[in-house]
Amino acid sequence: MRVLKDPLLHFLLIGCGIFGWFFLVAPDGEVAPPAETIIVDQDDVDLLVARFTDSWKRPPTDTERQALIEALIREEVLVREARKLGLDRGDQVIRARLAQKMDFLTDAIASSVEPETDVLQAYLEQNAERFTTPRLIAFDQVFLGEAPTPADMDSALARLRAGEDWTGVGARTLLPLSLPLSAARSVDAAFGYGFSGAVNQLKLGEWEGPIQSGYGLHLVRITDTQPSKLPELEDIHDAVLLEWRRDTGEELAQAQFEDLAATYQVVTPETEKAQE
Repeated sequence: MRVLKDPLLHFLLIGCGIFGWFFLVAPDGEVAPPAETIIVDQDDVDLLVARFTDSWKRPPTDTERQALIEALIREEVLVREARKLGLDRGDQVIRARLAQKMDFLTDAIASSVEPETDVLQAYLEQNAERFTTPRLIAFDQVFLGEAPTPADMDSALARLRAGEDWTGVGARTLLPLSLPLSAARSVDAAFGYGFSGAVNQLKLGEWEGPIQSGYGLHLVRITDTQPSKLPELEDIHDAVLLEWRRDTGEELAQAQFEDLAATYQVVTPETEKAQE
């Protein structure tokens, strides 16, 4: 019998069973509670419209706007009834979401604050390591191959130091012959981990080596360097402000938690043992 296997029938039977059970366990003569009020004000509607516009890049039509309001009402009804049934208790997803919203409140406060310039300057100096730019190096390189002989290395180095056109010395390679001012991570990304550290030890303007890369041996000439430095606040104002707000939000969240936690008596297995 196909109808007995229909999932919709199963759903209806389960639903009837649930509501029938609540009817049976309800006290006799219980008077239905007065209807609750759900208020959807203009701010709620404006928020729905703004979210729709942000997602669809156009305002909703009147029909769509009404559908958004009806969906909000449906959600509110179901949420309230779910809470009455205790369906929110013990649900880790809901608990985590509510805790996250509490943190969002403090984040919103931190995001709305406009600190004075001297506050940001002090923050920049206290966290200089976060904002200091790395040392940059630029260099030319001649690839000698995976395993050149000592004689080949000496010959190549002598030709370079004698002023011969360096682009014609060494083995052919797909590696860049020259690298502009670059941070260590960019150099290592191109030549292999540790290459930048070895190149940073070389003298400016002189051919030296060999230097080991992930591909073989190289002769290298440093052509330019730029030391690490802490930029001026006006040059990185937005980045400093973003970091300041993030740290301030975390501090506010912790302070708020400590104030709220002070109103609770917390009992754990450890505290119970200590009281015995």
